[in-house]
Amino acid sequence: MSVSIRFATPADAGLILRFIRGLADYERASNAVRASAAELRAQMESAAPPFECLIAEIDAEPAGFALFYRSYSTWLGQPLIFLEDLFVKSAYRGTGAGIALFKELARVAADRGYSRIEWRVLDWNAPAQRFYRSVGAAPLDGWTVWRLEHDALAALARAAKTPGAAEVKPSK
Repeated sequence: MSVSIRFATPADAGLILRFIRGLADYERASNAVRASAAELRAQMESAAPPFECLIAEIDAEPAGFALFYRSYSTWLGQPLIFLEDLFVKSAYRGTGAGIALFKELARVAADRGYSRIEWRVLDWNAPAQRFYRSVGAAPLDGWTVWRLEHDALAALARAAKTPGAAEVKPSK
């Protein structure tokens, strides 16, 4: 078996969506995926794509993906890669596809002068945690992920437009 890694193109949008759905199924959140292949393709074709994606292929068959984007550390004063998704199809786990994706992601970060790679992993996902530890990563103690979305986000945005609300002035 030969593992190869390549950057995804807009033509891969349907494949990327299948990987996203596969990851959602694995993470027991099948109904959470709202993205469409058309949206992903349009985003990838835009002047400033919001993400990049690596595709792992084994003997020319799609095996997995790593979807990531540039983020920034104010404390370091340097950019970093945020790994949104890393997924290898169950039939290809143990073939080296995951480590090949991670090595290529590390190469991309190093080549771009980025200071680190960060990501999240579910508490119950022991296989992923073992994999990440095997590449030298460690969990961050003392940090909790927070999220503002849906109705709460809309309500806060409406409050910002309400008379008497604190005025937010855009920077120049």
